[in-house]
Amino acid sequence: MGVKTYSPTSPGRRGTTGATVEEITKVVPEKSLVLPLRKKAGRNNRGMITVRHQGGGAKRKLRIIDFKRDKVGIPGKVVAIEYDPNRSARIALIHYSDGEKRYILAPLGLKVGDTLKARADAEIKPGNTLPLNMIPTGTFIHNIELQPGKGGQLVRSAGASAQLMGVEGKYALVRLPSGEIRRILNNCLATIGQMGNVDHQNIKLGKAGRKRWLGWRPSVRGSAMTPRDHPHGGGEGRAPRGMAPKTPWGKPALGYKTRRRKASDKFIVKRRK
Repeated sequence: MGVKTYSPTSPGRRGTTGATVEEITKVVPEKSLVLPLRKKAGRNNRGMITVRHQGGGAKRKLRIIDFKRDKVGIPGKVVAIEYDPNRSARIALIHYSDGEKRYILAPLGLKVGDTLKARADAEIKPGNTLPLNMIPTGTFIHNIELQPGKGGQLVRSAGASAQLMGVEGKYALVRLPSGEIRRILNNCLATIGQMGNVDHQNIKLGKAGRKRWLGWRPSVRGSAMTPRDHPHGGGEGRAPRGMAPKTPWGKPALGYKTRRRKASDKFIVKRRK
């Protein structure tokens, strides 16, 4: 995948780049693996906005992704690499030898025609899934489980990869993309390789409208609000904040620790900061 630029036919086009799609081999998704997706616009089940600046955007359908990779020992063939509007990574359509079809996250280097397996003695190649204790130290991995059988929860976005640092007793040490080193049970599954679509971070949206297509709504500056709406608001003309930066609810905005004592803290060997 690469990055393409556009001729500056308008001011918005001048700063716009997009992803090339030479690796995508199929445009229409597999009908049996698609569900309707209703928009939430940042609201919870009571209709209250819990995430601001969301709403609108293009219509999407949900692709059912196999994060568990529980087709143990059954080989699957890569039939197509597809675009998924719900994530930054590409997805791969797999036809298993027993006739079942599934989508998986497409790692870098995966091609149509490749055969993949999910088993403890599988070959160490991109797309195969193994328990952490069967993967060689130093291998780059993605789609990592935190609880055996729950499915991959870590390292699923475009271009991301974690590195297996070693195995100590019943835990494996994994360095995550943030730099954090974490203990994970060594019977948890992980998939070999780096996530594909590595140039995703280099794409420039170019104009505000393209951000709206993705479902983002504008964010108003706190200094443009009234004092009752934001701690930074009020004053005649442009005024300095006069305080440490705050959220609309008065909490410190920069460098303030909000993480409570969690049971999983004991598994963190080295923090990301």
